[in-house]
Amino acid sequence: QVHIVESGGGLVQAGGSLRLSCTASGNIVSLDHMGWYRQAPGKQRELVATISGDGSTHYGDSVKGRFTISKDNAKTIVSLQMNSLKPEDTADYYCNVQGTTVWGMALDAWGPGTLVTVSS
Repeated sequence: QVHIVESGGGLVQAGGSLRLSCTASGNIVSLDHMGWYRQAPGKQRELVATISGDGSTHYGDSVKGRFTISKDNAKTIVSLQMNSLKPEDTADYYCNVQGTTVWGMALDAWGPGTLVTVSS
């Protein structure tokens, strides 16, 4: 089994900052790709940021220059530093990890989500 746990969501005023963290544990051999996605009420889930095993990153257009994704391989943690938050950043944020399990099977797992609310 693989467990994905997100933390760090909450309520913040516009212009403020939050840091989300995601921890992956269980029968994981390697994590090749990790990322954050978000879904606002009534909207489709969208990409926020991803980071690959080699450290390369990719950001959604709406968060470029404001959000930074990072990872700690030793602790299988991926974090998302969110600065200059806007009310439109309000959403449930989900962590996604992709890799390989101890049984040699492909892993593609999602966390339960953490709510970020940005007040104007």
